[in-house]
Amino acid sequence: MSAPAGRSQLIDGKLVTADTTFPTHNPATGELLGHAPDGTTANAEAAVAAARRAFDTTDWSTDRDLRVRCLRGLHRALDEHREELRELTIAEVGAPRQLTHGPQLDEPIGIVNFYADLLETYEFAEDLGEIESRGQRHQRWVEKEAAGVVAAILPYNYPNQLALAKIAPALAAGCTVVLKGAPQTPLTTLALGELIAEHTDIPPGVINVLSSSRPEVGELLTTHPDVDVVTFTGATTTGRRIMAAAADSVKRVFLELGGKSAMIVLEDADFVKAGMFAAFTICSHSGQGCALTSRLLVPREHHDRIVQLVAAGMARVNVGDPTDAKTTMGPLISEQQRDKVDGMVRRAVAAGATLVRGGNRIEPGYFYEPTLLANVDPDSEIAQEEVFGPVLAVIPFDDEDDAVRIANNSRYGLSGAVHSADEERAIRLARRIRTGTFSINGGNYFGADVPFGGYKQSGVGRESGRSGFEEFLEEKSFARVVVPLEQA
Repeated sequence: MSAPAGRSQLIDGKLVTADTTFPTHNPATGELLGHAPDGTTANAEAAVAAARRAFDTTDWSTDRDLRVRCLRGLHRALDEHREELRELTIAEVGAPRQLTHGPQLDEPIGIVNFYADLLETYEFAEDLGEIESRGQRHQRWVEKEAAGVVAAILPYNYPNQLALAKIAPALAAGCTVVLKGAPQTPLTTLALGELIAEHTDIPPGVINVLSSSRPEVGELLTTHPDVDVVTFTGATTTGRRIMAAAADSVKRVFLELGGKSAMIVLEDADFVKAGMFAAFTICSHSGQGCALTSRLLVPREHHDRIVQLVAAGMARVNVGDPTDAKTTMGPLISEQQRDKVDGMVRRAVAAGATLVRGGNRIEPGYFYEPTLLANVDPDSEIAQEEVFGPVLAVIPFDDEDDAVRIANNSRYGLSGAVHSADEERAIRLARRIRTGTFSINGGNYFGADVPFGGYKQSGVGRESGRSGFEEFLEEKSFARVVVPLEQA
């Protein structure tokens, strides 16, 4: 792969530049990291045309063995270039090194093999048996086939994980893809495109990788008549616009959007363990995770005690240089994002929340202190809107029913958590929360084999697992006359 400053887009099997570029910065220092091609609508048109041609005129969608072989090759290439990708991810995303050994890089690489394995054994046809109808006997069956050309649009927070969670099942299903990286982290996504071009046998046009700072490029991908499926991860406001735009051509749309997930600590829980878990969870990748539990619901009579324990946990979070293996929390992605987080914290305090700790910028770079707000009104902005920063809002509840009501008092429904000494009680409570994923006493649901997605305005559809694969398949039903009844 080339040096970060010289990255190229991948269109129809060729690495191409653009007439102009845009900068990307190291969020830990604020310094210029490099420049990415500022792709145009013409680039996007070429990428869609290449994906359409590869789908319509080659045997990619029907040759299972070829797809398995290409996925295995992609996995090998990712593994062989793992350390280059690691250093780039740390520099551009601001992800702590230790996080790249988990969900920022190492775990996502395994997604590719998961779908290669699934593809080898997946049954694309189902026999529905025979029926008698209209004087004849009919055999019926269902076949599943690739949905077509996929536009995959990424956010900045987990570019490796989200790219692979989109392209691996799409490719396995037989689709072709146009992948657009986030403008804040273009180099990481372009590196994936270069790796595909230079170190795999994936045919030209099957996957295309774009970078652009221009909103019209994303708009073209979501409205183009030759795009059959749109998969988008990002803000709910953008997701709404994509869904509305896709309606004109009735595209299939997968949306993984925002979250305002609640962690409920019941009165019988281990407060020390739950407090530490809450503190480190909200500081994971500086709070830049849609499924992080940013609301902490606690029994009113234990509110102050639990707040003290969470504050002590936050004090143990090692904030600093993401290249240092001991760092547990790095920077926010940009000055703009830090301004947003700081503004929400200040408004929360003005609205009556208690600032227990944090609430300050850390220089240089785009760091923000782990921040704890107590006695938060469950209807306030800080309890209802996604912050995407290391800010935890503690909300007291009166009883279990009140906790469930507060947890469900959100337009989002992505994730949640509960801590209780009584596991059966915890499971019963979890089933009452309207979210797509749920953690019980620290359980980790996240994995290549587990469907991920949300209820309500947290999205539509599921990513990962078998469900994530089937998002990229269409079903076709068949029937044939076996023999007329009079001949039976």
